[in-house]
Amino acid sequence: MPIITEITPPEAHVITVEMLAKAIRNGIKSESKMSMDEALLLSQHILNFFGFDERMIDNYLEPDDRGLFYMMEEIRILLPEREETTLYDGREWRIHYWVINTRRIIELQQEEKKEEKEENISDIYKEIPDEYWSRGEGE
Repeated sequence: MPIITEITPPEAHVITVEMLAKAIRNGIKSESKMSMDEALLLSQHILNFFGFDERMIDNYLEPDDRGLFYMMEEIRILLPEREETTLYDGREWRIHYWVINTRRIIELQQEEKKEEKEENISDIYKEIPDEYWSRGEGE
C-alpha cells in the first residue's frame, strides 16, 4: 500500500474491496458490528457499479441499490453530485451522480488502526498472571 502523505492527493489512491469493507465496518455505528464477510459483499457490490471510475450515474441503480447508496451517503463514503445542462428546447436537465469519497474511506481505515492500538494496550493486563495481582497476601 502506498504511503499516504500530505503531498499525495487521496484521489490518487486505488480503493480496493478490502479497503472499502473496512471503511464500511468502521463507519456504521451500531451495537451489532457488521461482520467482515458482510462488509466485503457490500463493498464488492458497490464497487461493481463504479468499475474503474470514481463517479457513476444514478440511473443505473435499482431502488434497493439506491437505498444502499443513501446509507453509504450517511457515513460519507459516497457523495451525491448533480450536473445541470440546457436542452435544445431550453429546458433544464439534471443528471445525478454518485462519487466515491476516497478521503473519507482512508480516514475510516485510520480509525480502525487507532482502535486496534487501544485494544492492544488493554490486552497487556490480560497477559499478567493472576499471582502477580495479589497484593500483600502471604507476607
